[in-house]
Amino acid sequence: MRTAILLALPVALSAQSRPLPHPVEPPATYAWAVAQGTRTTDGRPGASYWQQWTSYRLEATLEPAVRRVVGQATVVHHNRSPDPLPVIFFHLYQNLHAPGVLRNEAQEVTGGLILTRVTAAGQALREGDIGRGPAYAVEGTALAIRLPQSLASGDSVVFEFGWHFTVPQSGAGRMGWSDDSADRDTDPDLFFVAYWFPKVAVYDDVDGWRVDPYLGGAEFHDGFGSYDLTVRAPAGWAVMGTGRLMTPEVLAPTVRERLARAEQSDQVVHVLTPGDLGPGRTTAARTGMVTWRFVADSVRDAAFSATLRSRWDAARTPVGDRNGDGTMDYARVDAFWRESAPRWANAWRYTQHSIDFLSRWTGLPYPWPHMSSIEGAGIIGGGMEFPMLTLIGDYNARGDSALYYVIAHELAHMWVPMQVGSDENRHAWMDEGETSFNENQARKEFYPGRDHDDDDRQGYLRTARAGLEGEMMRWSDYHYPGPAYGTASYSKPATLLVALRGLLGDDVFHPAYRAYLAAWRYRHPRPWDFFAHFNAAGGQDLGWFWRQWYYETWTLDQAIVTVEDVEGGARITVTDVGNAMMPVRLVVTMSDGTTLRREIPVGTFLTGARATVTVVPGRPVRVEIDPENLFPDTDRTNNMWERR
Repeated sequence: MRTAILLALPVALSAQSRPLPHPVEPPATYAWAVAQGTRTTDGRPGASYWQQWTSYRLEATLEPAVRRVVGQATVVHHNRSPDPLPVIFFHLYQNLHAPGVLRNEAQEVTGGLILTRVTAAGQALREGDIGRGPAYAVEGTALAIRLPQSLASGDSVVFEFGWHFTVPQSGAGRMGWSDDSADRDTDPDLFFVAYWFPKVAVYDDVDGWRVDPYLGGAEFHDGFGSYDLTVRAPAGWAVMGTGRLMTPEVLAPTVRERLARAEQSDQVVHVLTPGDLGPGRTTAARTGMVTWRFVADSVRDAAFSATLRSRWDAARTPVGDRNGDGTMDYARVDAFWRESAPRWANAWRYTQHSIDFLSRWTGLPYPWPHMSSIEGAGIIGGGMEFPMLTLIGDYNARGDSALYYVIAHELAHMWVPMQVGSDENRHAWMDEGETSFNENQARKEFYPGRDHDDDDRQGYLRTARAGLEGEMMRWSDYHYPGPAYGTASYSKPATLLVALRGLLGDDVFHPAYRAYLAAWRYRHPRPWDFFAHFNAAGGQDLGWFWRQWYYETWTLDQAIVTVEDVEGGARITVTDVGNAMMPVRLVVTMSDGTTLRREIPVGTFLTGARATVTVVPGRPVRVEIDPENLFPDTDRTNNMWERR
């Protein structure tokens, strides 16, 4: 055991000036929403909270040989806001792949989404100047539609669209196609089709229309609605989509029987095997095309996969009591994977455990009929989430535990942002950070015996020590190149939730965390809702915590300066080397083997002091700051003193 007496930092540092965290002041638009009663000062939705609702009827025809999707949609948008809306905005996320579109990294240019028909309120619209009457205009990934007449509060309007697009091979690493055969000149055998239709942008109580461009880095901010999805694909292709499969008769009788058995089985059922290749997997179709239909409610997106050669493993998993009738409810879990991804033989079990654990951990039962993990090597390296579906790489080179980790992470997104609808575009930390934190708790149960929170902690600390991080509250698409985006979005916010749990104690933190998720389920929280919620739950103003950790890049470095024997005890001097402040938690081991715990409150340092002294009775032989490693200290070599 290393011994050290640290004398490098004199007590005179207590007089040194230091930056102090000034109060967190929400923007004026948020304060206005609180004044209007749509949000509250304790972080809950207000009595007057509202949000929009959209019903989508989507149809897609997949043409694998030419790598094309032809789509049409009927979209009914319900104006639940108090405002009349003369213009409705949509996202055309697929236009990330259109020529000349603004993006923050290189992308395959496939032409984007080609609109062939646009109507509003039964009137066919031309593309043109929307300031001169009913028309539509496309700019980058945004579509604006001037209505024939303004959409009144409480009313709805019907849109119809027709379009087509060429599927990029790897669309921003989030969708596309791949060919798993030995002959790379053959047609694709897997499609994962996402951000593929015109989607109504969020109109909310804080900022109104949210039509930030999709640049390919930060992800999405979408509203909730209902989806009726029809996919036409060639016979033999197995399709899975967002929603409950309403046409099980498309599956061959033996396959359909296996799927029904899987929904009642705790052990894996091999729904599709290598012996089930060919058109016989689906029912015969006179046109050569098979029509699949999926229906979903209270979701924020719809995607689908189509695979020609994948295995399909399935089982059920417990999710808790969804409807309060006192009985356990279940969801089906699926794993679609190809022979070239052998680690995926256990993916059904990883999916099963993740959904089970996360339902218990969050207190929110998984609400949908299935969760399908899709192996997509050649499209994606890591993972990407959509309601009830996730696309993940083969993980051949990264190991079984890494595959479990990424499945647990992507499935944790089924809670945030798929239910708790945070804004991934501006504040990625609200979904990726919480999701990384939730993933780590799942990892602890599946792989017990190590501190799985420490991976994110060390990732954040490496970036912080190098001085390469950016503020978490910086809009996510505008972080500096390098590790800043990943640190601010994933590892640092996950680490700060561990620190917040350590600060408040688990008895306060965990109920408060669950209450936050429940309060904002199927709603859109902002950062200031999150801050206010934990202020109220903790019974204290944590503005100092939010300001220095979320708005700044200050770092924590608590150090023991000296331990001096005095009459009847010992005087311990500690200091902040870094600018971030936290309570100092001391564990003092005495010469007789007993231990004392002392806490120097954060308020001591909020006065401007950098160093302070505490006196303990007896003769210490060891003093350590934060031995539980709850707070992200950049240098732990100065956290311990031992008597020589």
